Amino acid sequence: QVQLVESGGGLVQPGGSLRLSCAASGSIFSINVMGWYRQAPGKQRELVAIIVDSGATNYADSVKGRFTISRDNAKNTVYLQMTSLKPEDTAVYYCNLHDFRMDFWGKGTLVTVSS
Repeated sequence: QVQLVESGGGLVQPGGSLRLSCAASGSIFSINVMGWYRQAPGKQRELVAIIVDSGATNYADSVKGRFTISRDNAKNTVYLQMTSLKPEDTAVYYCNLHDFRMDFWGKGTLVTVSS
């Protein structure tokens, strides 16, 4: 099994920045995809960004140019640098690890963008 622990969420003003981190532990295979998803109140969970073990990335259109995903394979950690945050970015952000077995999820970290 894999355990994922997110950190870095909080309250930030519009236009501000936050950096989320997700540390993975347990039975981790080197070939995997890690990513961030979010779920706003009353909405379905949606993809924010993913990064393959090789470093290739993909972003939701709504965050392109504002968010950057990265990973440190040696630390089994994925990061999400969020800039120019908007109120509509408010959500619980979940870390995900996908490999040949299944999807693993963290418990989430709340990001609130408000003045």
